[in-house]
Amino acid sequence: MNVQLELPLAHPTTATLSRRLPAWLKREIPRANANHFTAGLLEELRLETVCDNAKCPNRMECYSQKTATFMILGNVCTRPCGFCAVGRGRPEALEADEPARVAKAAARLGLEHVVITSVTRDDLPDGGAEHFYQCVLAVRERTGASVEVLTPDFVTCKQALNRVIEAAPEVFNHNTETVPRLYRQVRGPKSDYRWTLELLRRIKERNPTIKTKSGLMLGLGETTEEVLNVLSDLRAASCDFLTLGQYLMPSATTADHYLPVVRYIPPDEFAWLGRAAKSLGFKQVASGPFVRSSYHAREMAEMY
Repeated sequence: MNVQLELPLAHPTTATLSRRLPAWLKREIPRANANHFTAGLLEELRLETVCDNAKCPNRMECYSQKTATFMILGNVCTRPCGFCAVGRGRPEALEADEPARVAKAAARLGLEHVVITSVTRDDLPDGGAEHFYQCVLAVRERTGASVEVLTPDFVTCKQALNRVIEAAPEVFNHNTETVPRLYRQVRGPKSDYRWTLELLRRIKERNPTIKTKSGLMLGLGETTEEVLNVLSDLRAASCDFLTLGQYLMPSATTADHYLPVVRYIPPDEFAWLGRAAKSLGFKQVASGPFVRSSYHAREMAEMY
């Protein structure tokens, strides 16, 4: 892959990792009553968010702006991904009223763009696709908001993907997460890089009006060339939007449960990769240490 952009001074493939967080990964915590409003509403309606369960570093900022990424299908995942703080084990039964509760929360928060994600449910015949479908329709009917879904890979029930596509979310996000060399290590033995690309390709084939989106975590040991090759593959699959962010270990106290951070990528390298992604043809790109899949998702969707 040959991208005609000048590399930053510190080449992305070289660095050593300090035990302490670098200065660019330290931020002030927003303090506002909206934090309590959002948290209280979610508790009242018995809703889960990826913000809480995945220990997102942007949680307080998003809650203070009365927004959150809803996490459906419970809070227990059937996949043992080495980067994720979401609980693992045997999930509970689906809650039939969850779509209505998600829609109610979106309405009370005044959301104009609603992001819905989930745990992976390999225990369900359709991987939870019907539940996604019902949530999208419930939110749209009650609020009129645009909807973005961030789904698992449905690799054990590939045809179920079609049901989510039938809901016609404005944005369909499925994260690539990392480069092919690290795929099984990061995403687990059931993951399949080729299927990730095929999933995004199928969405466009069945409904070209849906904007597709994907993202990668950086700092797991990938090289710049590997990242650029993935971006090229995503564009070949007609992926529209891209997010690039820094992988952070969910908890230092249980480090043996999670993949280690191999490297903290400086902001100028994220900026370089963002420019490289734009040169490859992505319609919208968010690239920075604190960028996450649904961070400023409404702005990204509306700008295109």
